[in-house]
Amino acid sequence: MTDADATDTAEIEAAVTTAVGTAFELPRIARALRYPDFRLFWAGNFLSNIGTWMQNVAQGWLVLDLTNSPFWLGVVGFASSFPILLFALIGGVIADHVNVRKMLIVTQSAMMFVAFIMAALAYRKIITVREIVLLALATGLAVSFNTPSYQALVPQLVPREDLSNAIALNSAQFNMSRVLGPTLGGLAMAAFGVAGNFFLNGLSFLAVILALVRIRYPDRQVRTEGRLWDKLKQGFVHVFSHAEMAPLVVLTAIASLLAIPYLIFIPYFAREVLHTGESGFGVLMACSGAGAFFAAATVAHLSGERRSRTFVVRAGEAFFLAIVLFTFSRSFYLSCALLMIAGYSMVMMVATINTLLQHMTEDHMRGRVMSIYSAAFLGLPPIGSLIAGLLTHLFTTPHVIAGMSVVAMVGSLFLLPKSNESKNLTADDADFADSR
Repeated sequence: MTDADATDTAEIEAAVTTAVGTAFELPRIARALRYPDFRLFWAGNFLSNIGTWMQNVAQGWLVLDLTNSPFWLGVVGFASSFPILLFALIGGVIADHVNVRKMLIVTQSAMMFVAFIMAALAYRKIITVREIVLLALATGLAVSFNTPSYQALVPQLVPREDLSNAIALNSAQFNMSRVLGPTLGGLAMAAFGVAGNFFLNGLSFLAVILALVRIRYPDRQVRTEGRLWDKLKQGFVHVFSHAEMAPLVVLTAIASLLAIPYLIFIPYFAREVLHTGESGFGVLMACSGAGAFFAAATVAHLSGERRSRTFVVRAGEAFFLAIVLFTFSRSFYLSCALLMIAGYSMVMMVATINTLLQHMTEDHMRGRVMSIYSAAFLGLPPIGSLIAGLLTHLFTTPHVIAGMSVVAMVGSLFLLPKSNESKNLTADDADFADSR
């Protein structure tokens, strides 16, 4: 690390300490919530994410009602996330050079507007699957600029020693919303129809926008020199020249392309394989979210413990295997258990990767590095969804999802470190960044 970088880091950490204010004691598992700005941001995102999951379950069910086609489920999944693959990297450069709080207010407002449009069209029963695809594209575009800024804001709200816990708590609230959102979404669909879910999601964005307005965001120095392409290149060089960063990003890409698309097809498994209705679908999604929440809580509790690349790969393999077993299950309760295992192992993998990448990265590169991670984690699932949707024309849906997961399992084995490279990684070790 250069003297200039060290000075910038010291100034940023001093600003964070001033911004977070006086902390109070909380249990180890929730210690980042001591800081009022992070606590407000965390709560606002929690409510907003519940609304997002309510919309997701309604959207999947509506697509099936309109088309009765797993292919269209894949298309909508592709449309909602493909913009992330195209624009998240640009969003990462922007996040390193603007006030990310203002950026987040703009993107959250755009997603709220789209949710209200979907609610109006669904309420009047004039929505078509093509309009759902277009609105999913609009949401995906907003998310592609939102995610890198979101990732870059969190380290500005807590001191570095509590960053691992803050990341784990963010993962916990996201996955708590995966439990509550689908459950509430299933109940809301039964009571009010899908339009009610879309409307409630639109209202939920007000919570995070209010939080963003109220938090005290520290000023920070930004580097304005250089062209967009050069800055993008710097991010890729930073990641793929790092001996530990590169395998973590590659594993994220494998899981996102070949395994995570299974989530898009859960409505199909609920209705066509397990023969359950909206409430059963909500329970299946809630079980996946429950497993993910317990994993996030585990990561938060162990945020100071050492974790190796072998640990991350093994968690990925457990995730892939749980999906394969789920595709062959014909028991509702067994399927619930397997989805819980899949959710747990997936979050143990991705939350650990997120934490390690945040600690390996210098502050002035954080937006770009996390945009590469976001492009892999959120941008590749739509391609996987589209591939899976196309393959369902040739093979049964369970065989397609199982086959892709088996390929992911085999691919991840190549990322296991050799015995002399299996040094432990610690999420609280700043030497990763200092060694650059």
